[in-house]
Amino acid sequence: MDVYGGSKEKDRNEPFGDLMKSMNQLFHEKPVRGFLQTMDDFFKNPFPNSSSFHVDVAETEKEHIISAELPGINREQIQIDILDNYITISVKSSEMVTEEDEKNKIFRRQQSMQRSSRTVPLPQPVNEKKVKAVYQNGLLQITVPKQQGKRIVIDES
Repeated sequence: MDVYGGSKEKDRNEPFGDLMKSMNQLFHEKPVRGFLQTMDDFFKNPFPNSSSFHVDVAETEKEHIISAELPGINREQIQIDILDNYITISVKSSEMVTEEDEKNKIFRRQQSMQRSSRTVPLPQPVNEKKVKAVYQNGLLQITVPKQQGKRIVIDES
């Protein structure tokens, strides 16, 4: 207690308490909170209009399993490329819209092509002869066996 009957410690912490309260209010007010939410959304999906697709990579004792969700895509639209320890999944999609008048005269034709790809790095080079891929019900599953290393025996001198 000081001579005025108040606590010095309470008076010393009070300015910081007000500052903390003000900062807390600032971050919870609508404009700033909305901006922070927008930033969080951006880092979750930095290119929202891109035509990317979801890919999961799982690992077992003997293999890597890459799964890609490709709903509405035909098997012929999918291409898988292997280079060293990278697997690239590419999808090409095209759409043609034709509008005709009453006498079947075409007055508008629009065609759009879109290509999207995802590259998955693996810890060791991939033997493309042993990779298996299955596409069923919009799910592409690629199985990549792990390469077995060679153990070196150390000779005694």
